[in-house]
Amino acid sequence: MTHEFKVEDMTCGHCVLRVTKKLQTFDPDARVTIDLESKKVSIDGAAGRGDYGYAIRDAGYTPA
Repeated sequence: MTHEFKVEDMTCGHCVLRVTKKLQTFDPDARVTIDLESKKVSIDGAAGRGDYGYAIRDAGYTPA
């Protein structure tokens, strides 16, 4: 299942790497795609939306 989030407080490549790493640590099988320009995070994985949202928050960002 694919989950999408808008993460307005991602501002640079470091932010992208941090969010990607946190999501892949949480769910190693998830496929994470991030478009920094649109601030869109797409996750194709088996966990629930709330779990991925928690992982993004744990990385220090605000998912919507």
